[in-house]
Amino acid sequence: MIVEVVKYDPNWINLFKSESQNISQLLEGVIHRVHHIGSTAVPGLMAKPIIDILLEVEDLKELDQRQKDFENLGYEVMGEFGIPGRRYYRKGGENRTHQIHSFIKNEENVIRHIAFRDYLIHHPEIAMEYGQLKFRSAEKCNNDIGLYCDLKDDFIKHHEPLAVSWFIKNMH
Repeated sequence: MIVEVVKYDPNWINLFKSESQNISQLLEGVIHRVHHIGSTAVPGLMAKPIIDILLEVEDLKELDQRQKDFENLGYEVMGEFGIPGRRYYRKGGENRTHQIHSFIKNEENVIRHIAFRDYLIHHPEIAMEYGQLKFRSAEKCNNDIGLYCDLKDDFIKHHEPLAVSWFIKNMH
């Protein structure tokens, strides 16, 4: 997989909306809420051009019974994929276009993802710093996604708890 960070594209919101509608129609009654998360959800932030979608569900077992529906939309079903309590789906193979992270509604990982997104939106100077880090990391990693993630890890570990505290204080 090529790890490339590009300038913000305002069309990312449309790509999210379109895919969100497809998923919502196919999985009506299973999904509690759909969110656009990740860097493509933060206006102005450089990102890998992959749309991250967060699904909040009532029951993961019900979601597991719908694997064929995800496959029919072009997704590869990946199971927990390293995060207990998550269901992960990716689309596009080596040229990934979308990835879905599904959790039980209001679970800690849901809050964490939404908080980090909203924190970056409300703190553009931190978002700019993060974007520059992502760009440099993509240049250094030689298309090694693990190394790319490792190069961003300290930033995320520092800012994520700040984001969650900020979110709880300001948004609830």
